[in-house]
Amino acid sequence: MQSSIQNTDKKIKETLLTPRFYTTDFNEMANLDISLNTEEFEALLKEFRADYNKKHFIRDEEFNKSWNTIENKTKILFIEFLERSCTAEFSGFLLYKELSRRLEKSNPVLAECFLLMSRDEARHAGFLNKAIGDFNISLDLGFLTKSRKYTFFSPKFIFYATYLSEKIGYWRYITIYRHLEKYPEHRVYPIFKFFENWCQDENRHGDFFAALLKSQPQFLNNTQSKLWCRFFLISVFATMYLNDFQRSDFYRSIGLDARQYDMQVIRKTNESASRIFPIALDIDKPEFFKYLDLSASLNKLLIEIDKSNNALIIKSIRKIYIYSQIGINITKLFFIKPIDSSYINKTIK
Repeated sequence: MQSSIQNTDKKIKETLLTPRFYTTDFNEMANLDISLNTEEFEALLKEFRADYNKKHFIRDEEFNKSWNTIENKTKILFIEFLERSCTAEFSGFLLYKELSRRLEKSNPVLAECFLLMSRDEARHAGFLNKAIGDFNISLDLGFLTKSRKYTFFSPKFIFYATYLSEKIGYWRYITIYRHLEKYPEHRVYPIFKFFENWCQDENRHGDFFAALLKSQPQFLNNTQSKLWCRFFLISVFATMYLNDFQRSDFYRSIGLDARQYDMQVIRKTNESASRIFPIALDIDKPEFFKYLDLSASLNKLLIEIDKSNNALIIKSIRKIYIYSQIGINITKLFFIKPIDSSYINKTIK
């Protein structure tokens, strides 16, 4: 992807770990029958209309100072964190906004829910983009809309993936917030103070997609759906783990160990997902994090290969080998026998 960062010649490289923009089968979405869960959707719509965070994302005087005092390496890592977060939130805004437009006539309840979720995502993306502006650069969101490639997911895959991304987003935000509440000396920038209320938006969005899944029992109650749930759990967890491993310096700058942070977020998200998904991952099995650690280390080697002065053909051969090894480790994760969700829910009550 061509860089969308203004006032800099930095380029953002598109990889499997880059936040993606999605599209789906809008006709299939328009024909969804949600009558099995009508009451929950009406309750969720009431929550969205209440707009609890309407006055939350307002910058206070703490933002009004120069941030050039932040150590340069930390600043670069922090800007990257803001950029990735802003791109992910803006991706959600675009998808939800388009869904609200396409469903307006066929399913007004879903359409309004998507519209109000797009409001939340736009608010998050705008707040993050203003934060990026504090470092004298800006993310051109209009350019992103036109330039990014859109990945097609069928509606059921959108439900699985977005449910998990919203729930994992909740646990990521609240874990950082609680850590910095305990150790405020590591709060390098005031945006972290907003994470407690912010993550409640993520949680409500996750609840909405949980309601969608419950309204379509065929996405949850058969062997095929168990395999897809397992696939998306592993995909979301592995993507986060590999991303955070290569950005461990950022987490260190706010007083967190990236590995311990991810382990906690994975544990909590796995528990949350078990309330909807028919299975949960067996993350207590020693091999689980062993395979993630091996994959993360291999992924970091890919970055080192890109920086090396080796010939292109040598780089390509080494990369193919490393990608194959990462693929083998992720496949091994998939074949770790999952746990029935009913068992998980009994143990966490």
